[in-house]
Amino acid sequence: MISQIENEQKKRSLVRYTNLDSTLIQDGGYVAPNTFIWEDVLVAVVLKKPILLKGPTGSGKTKLAQTVSQYFHQPMQSINCSVDLDAEALLGFKTIISQNGETTIDFVEGPVIQAMKKGQILYIDEINMARPETLPILHSVLDHRRMLTNPFTNEVIYAHENFTVMAAINEGYVGTSPMNEALKNRFVSFTIPYLSGEQLKQIMTDMYPDASAQSIETMLSIGEDLKKQVMNGLLSDEAASVRSLLDAMSLATYIPIKRAVQYAIAEKLDDRIERRLVMELVDTWVK
Repeated sequence: MISQIENEQKKRSLVRYTNLDSTLIQDGGYVAPNTFIWEDVLVAVVLKKPILLKGPTGSGKTKLAQTVSQYFHQPMQSINCSVDLDAEALLGFKTIISQNGETTIDFVEGPVIQAMKKGQILYIDEINMARPETLPILHSVLDHRRMLTNPFTNEVIYAHENFTVMAAINEGYVGTSPMNEALKNRFVSFTIPYLSGEQLKQIMTDMYPDASAQSIETMLSIGEDLKKQVMNGLLSDEAASVRSLLDAMSLATYIPIKRAVQYAIAEKLDDRIERRLVMELVDTWVK
């Protein structure tokens, strides 16, 4: 029971519920696809466990992290990983400043150090896009030590009691590489699947109250067909992105569904055959 979990160091308490409260839903917050993912992530946050969110693009990993930030009223520092990510992008950099006629060297703190000192959430997106040799600098931050020696200043930094780390990973995507085992073992891992069925219908209804019931049902049917084709290997994962489907629903409130799906889903696919398949699926639902 979440209501039984207390952490005096963080001075937080959690109440038991299986989904977001109405305020977070209205603000576009994350909605869990089952009754326990949201609760279990909150438990891991309270217990100071670094959290790894695994799932396809558009499944809501970033939205989940943002909603944890909302729930705890805790600001979030974000890092978008790429092959160009280096220690300066993580920790900060030295710069020369001139003030009152004097020139000095100052250190501008990066997202990792800011989050550690201020007790914020550190969100590392697409962590497996970074070069494996870049991330070991975070090992001491992610394990029981929760500290870091800044190689640029030699300052020893101990994390604020509320400091939280969340990371997201898209497995098997082009440009990604397997996570180093030493790094992966520092996380607790959650698989974040796509929303579907009544939950997705409720989100569309709440987000787009001006949309007709028929257009919502049509968009849900298109979404289900797209997921089936992804599972059959005929479409790439991004074709079934809930984010893209919601974008299409937003457009479809004002323009025809077929064009909405074309702009929000089909045109984002690189493969011409996949784009054509998406529009053929739409044609089975929209005459």
